[in-house]
Amino acid sequence: MTEMLPTITAFAWVPEFARGFVRDLRPRWAFEEVGQRYEVELIRDAKTPDHRRTQPFGQIPTYSDGEVAIFESGAIVWRIAERAGQLIPSDPAARARTHQWLIAALNSVEPYVMAIAINDLFESDQPWSAARGPKVRADLHARLVDLDAALGDETWLEGTEFTVADLMMISVLGGLRGTGLLDQHPRLAAYVERGESRPAHRKAMADHLAAFVTEPA
Repeated sequence: MTEMLPTITAFAWVPEFARGFVRDLRPRWAFEEVGQRYEVELIRDAKTPDHRRTQPFGQIPTYSDGEVAIFESGAIVWRIAERAGQLIPSDPAARARTHQWLIAALNSVEPYVMAIAINDLFESDQPWSAARGPKVRADLHARLVDLDAALGDETWLEGTEFTVADLMMISVLGGLRGTGLLDQHPRLAAYVERGESRPAHRKAMADHLAAFVTEPA
C-alpha cells in the first residue's frame, strides 16, 4: 500500500521581500526535525473559494494527513510533532509548558513583530507610518525584554530540550531577520541563531526558497 504523505499548501510565488518569511516554513521545519516526508501543494491564490473551504481566512499553510485537515501554523506544527512523538516532552508538566510557549509565541510575541512589518513595509507610504514607528519599536523592545528575561541563560525554552515551542518562537522572531532589532537583545539573537543553524531549519529554508522559481502568471 502506498504511504499517504501529509500535505501542506504553500505559495508558488511571492515577492522577493517575502521570501524566507512565509509561514509554510514552519511546518516544513517541523517535518524536517521529525524526519517525516511530506508533499507540498503549490498555489498562486489563497483567496479562491476552493482554498477557503479549508482555510476560511484565505491564508497558507493548510495541512492534511488523511485523518485531519487543519489550518494555522501553530496547530499544524503541534500536529506534526504529536503524530511523530517528537519535539513534545513526555512529562505532563513540561508538555504543558511547551504548549504554553507555543501559544505565547503566536499570541504574546508575534503581534509585536508583525506591527513592525505592517508599519515599515505594508503601510510605509501612509502619513502615520513615520510617527508611529518609534511606538511600535518601543512596544516590541519591551516585549523582547520580557522574553529575554524568561529565557535567561537557558539554551531552549524548556532548558536543554529543543521543542515545538522553540521552533515556533524562533520562527516568529525570524520575522525580524534583517531589521537589526534583535541587536539590543544578544541572548535572544543567539537563541535565534541556534535555532536557524539547525540542519532541519536550513533544509526547510532551502526547500521553501526553492519553490519560488517562476514569475506570477
